[in-house]
Amino acid sequence: MDTAASLAFFQNLYTGVSLYVVPEPAAAAVPAPVATPLPAPAPVAAAPAAAGVPAAPAPRPAPVAAAPVPPARVPVPSVVPPAAAPPVVAAADMSAAGPLFNVATLAALPAAPAAPPSQPGRIQPTPTQSPVAHIPFATLGSNPNGLLILVRVSPEEFKKLPRNVFLNNILKAIRLVMEDVVLVNVEHEKFPVALCSLRQQLAAQQFLAFGKNLLDVAVYTTQPYEPVLLYGDTAFLGASEIKMLEYDAGRKKQLWQSMQRMFL
Repeated sequence: MDTAASLAFFQNLYTGVSLYVVPEPAAAAVPAPVATPLPAPAPVAAAPAAAGVPAAPAPRPAPVAAAPVPPARVPVPSVVPPAAAPPVVAAADMSAAGPLFNVATLAALPAAPAAPPSQPGRIQPTPTQSPVAHIPFATLGSNPNGLLILVRVSPEEFKKLPRNVFLNNILKAIRLVMEDVVLVNVEHEKFPVALCSLRQQLAAQQFLAFGKNLLDVAVYTTQPYEPVLLYGDTAFLGASEIKMLEYDAGRKKQLWQSMQRMFL
């Protein structure tokens, strides 16, 4: 009888009586065969070569193929996207642009009136010819396309002019700094500097004159604190000397109103 069926029969017959079941003998575990190392083959002595018969050359070992060398990795340069072009700011948004502009944008200016008839013996200068083309002048600044500021002061005062507080504040009001302009000192006590002489070195077309009789083409056609266009391409604004403006609130206000009309 099957052992499991016999156990079930006797459990039902002898309820509550523990039965002892003799376990069947398990199959003996067969030990795994142990690998016995084989003895190394004895070296076979080479048979002596028969007389007159050359010995056969020993066989050469088969060449071992070299492991393939992986190709060198060439670094691929990363592609840098081109820098985005700076946004173009319209002229109407210059107030929000701040120091982005280094050349003041001119407003719509009226043309200068025609020069009155010259006195006998005098020649009205032009942008290309002038009787005062020989008048010397000194410059300070490295921006030939910037605003030109004309003065007539001593050489010592001219060297100190870039640190003048009033002049720096005037430039700051139109969003410029001293590096954006060129200072021009007229080195003659009476005669103005010629526009044709200035344009041999400087390409600027915006002039701010602090003093009288400083630019030849503006002597007869301009009035103080009245910005105008000379010959259609040269914006000019004349004002009093800097040392007079520094301590005169009325003239400061008049200058600021004129500069607003010219640059803002």
